[in-house]
Amino acid sequence: MPLPDFVVAIPARFGSTRLPGKPLAPIAGRPMIAHVVDRARESGAAEVVVATDDDRVRDALSGLDIEVEMTASGHASGTDRLAEVAARRGWEDARIVVNLQGDEPEAPPRAIRALAEALAEDAAPIATLVVPLREAQELFDPSCVKVVLDRHRRALYFSRAPIPWARDAFAGNRLKLPATGHWWRHVGMYAFRCAALRAFAALPCGMAEQIECLEQLRALEAGWTIRALPSPEPVPPGVDTVADLERVRARMEGEG
Repeated sequence: MPLPDFVVAIPARFGSTRLPGKPLAPIAGRPMIAHVVDRARESGAAEVVVATDDDRVRDALSGLDIEVEMTASGHASGTDRLAEVAARRGWEDARIVVNLQGDEPEAPPRAIRALAEALAEDAAPIATLVVPLREAQELFDPSCVKVVLDRHRRALYFSRAPIPWARDAFAGNRLKLPATGHWWRHVGMYAFRCAALRAFAALPCGMAEQIECLEQLRALEAGWTIRALPSPEPVPPGVDTVADLERVRARMEGEG
């Protein structure tokens, strides 16, 4: 099918708890958020915009030919922030918006494009990316979000906990994943139709969302369907910590 008309919106929050000022962390001489914009542009998106509530992010990008929308500071999640941008820009209900996190400087452009294509072909209001989880260390890491899928590749639940729990196997050994079973890591990239994006922002925050601090649970608690697309290529983890930042710097600066 032809490439659907889609936009990429990138929420960028300056006040990260574990890595303050994260969007502006320098990688290969440029702010991390600028590399995220590069990946979005390479995906074929018709429009790319950074959404932030911090003047420091706007000012740092002012000379880099990057569109920035200033948003309210009280949004509960990045998706809520993007709903404000969609309303301000007048994006039509059917237009597809890919929410690309501002800490994904290595996001594969092909995966961004595939996510937009998957939603264009599906009746679900939201699509998201998953990748195979192959190490027990990841499964037990609360910063690695796991997702359980049904047989139609719809999300059943997302959690920071190790799910599904291999009861018998883990009773004896938690150092490796059992050979039988499938585990998926959630990649925090979403595609919404604009109408769904606005409706999502109007939903009340659910109990599971508050407990797990995972915004996608708001949609599941409201009975929405989330299409889960296995990424067409590996997606490296994003930048949450100083160690993550150093890992990304070593790779990207080595390539330069």
